[in-house]
Amino acid sequence: MTLPAPLILLVHGPNLNLLGERNPAVYGTTTLVDIEADVAGAANARGATVLAFQSNHEGALIDFLHQHRKIAAGVVINAGAYTHTSVALRDAIEAVQLPVVEVHLSNTHAREAFRHVSLIAPVCLGQVTGLGRAGYGVAVQLLLDHVATRDGAAAR
Repeated sequence: MTLPAPLILLVHGPNLNLLGERNPAVYGTTTLVDIEADVAGAANARGATVLAFQSNHEGALIDFLHQHRKIAAGVVINAGAYTHTSVALRDAIEAVQLPVVEVHLSNTHAREAFRHVSLIAPVCLGQVTGLGRAGYGVAVQLLLDHVATRDGAAAR
């Protein structure tokens, strides 16, 4: 029997639609389309599929997580500024009961003090920061390793 391919939700928060244009000194010239292609390639190489979503609206991000919680194996999220401000997004991540890896292009701990605290980190499996575009691939690998371990343990 062949198991269905795990589905990874790739969630992008506010202003990430402007990657490649917005502050290239911090975020680089990589676009959101580039990142989504990288993630799809990394996931596909491991037998997983990706459903990507970006919104500048907090409620839309929460709705997306809620709507896909029963079909997804896990989430890679760059919540943008909501990382530091959104209790509602933090609560949604906790509520959907999926493994989540938080990712940021820049090293948030080396930037302004308000970026040093992630409200979502305590309900995430892990956090990848400061690796630029490559960080998304690391996040996918961490998530899929966790899913494989979890699913392997459940099968025993």
